[in-house]
Amino acid sequence: MKKTLSLVAAFLVATITAWAQQPHVAYQDQHVRFTVITDGVVRMEYSPTGSFVDDRSFLRSETQYPDVKYTLKNAGSQVQITTSKMTMTYKKNTGAFTDKNLSIVSAKKAQVPFTWKPGTKQTGNLKGTSRTLDGFDGAGHRGWGYESTFDYQMELEDGLIATCGWTLLDDSNNLLFDNSDWAWVQERKEKDGQDWFFMAYGHDYKQALTDFTTFAGKIPLPPRYAFGYWWSRYWSYSDAEMRDLVKTFKKYDIPLDVFVVDMDWHYVEEGKGGWTGYTWNRKLFPDPAKFLGFLKDNNLQITLNLHPADGIKPYEEKYPQMAKWMGMDPAKKEPIKFQGSNKRYMEGWMENILRPMEKEGVNFWWLDWQQFPNDSVITSLSNTWWLNYCFFSEQERNSQFRPMLYHRWGGLGNHRYQIGFSGDTYSTWASLDYQPYFNHTASNVLYGYWSHDIGGHMLETPTALLNKELYIRWMQFGAFNPIMRSHSTKSAELKKEPWNQGAENMEILRDVINTRYQLAPYIYTTARQAYETGVSLCRPMYYDYPEAPESFEFKNQYMFGDEMMIAPITAPAVDGISTLKVWLPAGNDWYEWQTGTLLEGGQIIERDFTLDEYPVYVKAGAILPLYDKVSSLRNNDEDIVFQVFPGQQGAFSLYEDQGNSKDYKTQYATTAFTSKKEGSVLTVKIAGRQGSYAEMPAQRTYKVKVVASAIPTAVKVNGQTAAYEFDGEKLTLTVTLPKVTCAQAQEVVITYPENVPDLTDGLLTKMKVMKKTMTDMKYRDAGIDYVDGLGEMGSLGQAIEYFPGEFNARVQDFRDNYLKLPALLDKQKLKIVDKEWFLKSVNWKEK
Repeated sequence: MKKTLSLVAAFLVATITAWAQQPHVAYQDQHVRFTVITDGVVRMEYSPTGSFVDDRSFLRSETQYPDVKYTLKNAGSQVQITTSKMTMTYKKNTGAFTDKNLSIVSAKKAQVPFTWKPGTKQTGNLKGTSRTLDGFDGAGHRGWGYESTFDYQMELEDGLIATCGWTLLDDSNNLLFDNSDWAWVQERKEKDGQDWFFMAYGHDYKQALTDFTTFAGKIPLPPRYAFGYWWSRYWSYSDAEMRDLVKTFKKYDIPLDVFVVDMDWHYVEEGKGGWTGYTWNRKLFPDPAKFLGFLKDNNLQITLNLHPADGIKPYEEKYPQMAKWMGMDPAKKEPIKFQGSNKRYMEGWMENILRPMEKEGVNFWWLDWQQFPNDSVITSLSNTWWLNYCFFSEQERNSQFRPMLYHRWGGLGNHRYQIGFSGDTYSTWASLDYQPYFNHTASNVLYGYWSHDIGGHMLETPTALLNKELYIRWMQFGAFNPIMRSHSTKSAELKKEPWNQGAENMEILRDVINTRYQLAPYIYTTARQAYETGVSLCRPMYYDYPEAPESFEFKNQYMFGDEMMIAPITAPAVDGISTLKVWLPAGNDWYEWQTGTLLEGGQIIERDFTLDEYPVYVKAGAILPLYDKVSSLRNNDEDIVFQVFPGQQGAFSLYEDQGNSKDYKTQYATTAFTSKKEGSVLTVKIAGRQGSYAEMPAQRTYKVKVVASAIPTAVKVNGQTAAYEFDGEKLTLTVTLPKVTCAQAQEVVITYPENVPDLTDGLLTKMKVMKKTMTDMKYRDAGIDYVDGLGEMGSLGQAIEYFPGEFNARVQDFRDNYLKLPALLDKQKLKIVDKEWFLKSVNWKEK
């Protein structure tokens, strides 16, 4: 017997290595419980009564975790838990956690070593986000009104990651969910307990976010249409005006997916409505069902604005039903107060008022909570946080489509209820300059779907007009945002329709919106990655380059998915040229997409851009999935273009699903593809599609487009000689593949001449500006007859299409003549003022 007891004792004090099974409790006694969630996250609970919390909290939404390897030492007076990232030590039977009985140290040889005890102050927090940008002009708050002045600067909430390599999340006083069918808020019974989550990650910030999703839930994938263009304006549109607006978008061939209808959809005058309202304004919308039907017939998704704080007033059409639901006598016409924590009220609100409108055609709701911050009964309950949960979970339970919400940030855990709108900012360069940082920093709390009022919400002064250059730069930034939405206040001067900006500006804006749609497959794939990993579409540079100081110094730059980097232009141009310092991280070269320039990584460089160009950098060799021209994101069978960028090799995997199904977690498909350049031969391989989903097309047209391409000597598709299209003005080669089953692999082999000139030195933008400037010059001198050498420069693109055998010679002539452009202009005998204008117009600089 003694021998047996000794063996048991030895077993208890020995190091125990095991693959933990659910619920991952590594150690528990009467008052403490330690749960290993991942190798970088441990939950630490202290309960004076031994009543540990198993219910889900507003932070901890998940209770099942994957297997994780850890080591437990339970010997004598202390318990020690070790993972690959940290070691936690607690002195047993010493009560609540303090700096005397609990400590955590980083793993040996950790890149970012740390020692933590309760009370240790975190350093280098990289911040998260804020509830709203209402009343902000840049990072400064000035409220509303032309006479307003700055009163404070933005203070972002702390984020989940810090340069010190660890984060402590205190969930001790957070609210909980009950276990009812529609899980409802409940307060903790024990007030003196401790419920902490410790995260260890070093500088692996991406892994920290993934670890967070393990216990706090994933970022839901929005419907595909959410990544299209949204039109919004605070304006008392009528049914007829909105129909005309939709027709004008079609007339100018501008894609559109979401139509936002601000608060004037309901009555606003006293006695019929107000800030809160639920009854359609029949003066503007005589037949709401037919209006919604028109939008549906035009493939548009609809969201209506709600300000729910004033409850349900007796003049609302649905008041009698709601009063009866609440056990009130409708005849007494007593207002029904908004009661967020009252489950009966919220169920009745959904059932009697909102759900019938959803059945008529409203796809999702734009919640605009601006009133009292917390619930009147459960005073720690944030109305913003709770409304986000209620609306999103209501759609999860009762809608046949994928849930989506459009509201404000409510705090940690709200990443589970996308999408956010940032609020009413001033239409200034300062506001544009602040939004890139605000945008990507929000990914530090997984709030990766901010939507901004592109162009600003309100003008700075009573005499101001919409700054068209500012609006274009904001739209260009918007195309590389999570959500692309124009919006403004009720101001006659804020006319943001593309066709109201002048013909040339409209062309730029239309190209910007079309670019957004072409990027949709890449964006949607990256959104799926955000669901899987917790790493958002727009993310700070320090996720990928944590040790580079430039990651923190160039605050406006951000990664747009894994393959693209954006350096927004946020200041006005000088003489038509925007000059920007750009940091190009080491590790790979970067292709400046819109100028056609391949740049070496590991440098800070100054770059110039015309108004129709934007600093978009693609990793050299990348191959990305794009759409051809599309008018909406509703269809599943659009042509896919595999676009190959200059470089040696690249790989990607296209994600696709039904687009609006709730089954996306398991019903989806992927298509892997690669490109490789060896000598003068480029090979693109497209694997057979894997997986399935509802309404999946069996066949699809694939195209391979090569950027900065010369004219090939041969093109083969699946071993057979194939035709191709070459665009001399854009220097692109496009090969259309045969339409076969998507399950079949395909291969494209493109062979180029041995002596192809370098086409990645900015030739693309030089060709473009020369063509435009030579055309514009004719309006300064209608009788101009360009001299030899100069005259050919305006039509190089067409010439190399017409005479492919002269490709190299004509490109070299263009380069030579561009270098001696001032001499050619002298030969042209231009006036001094015209010569200066010409050189400035093409942004010519002496080498």
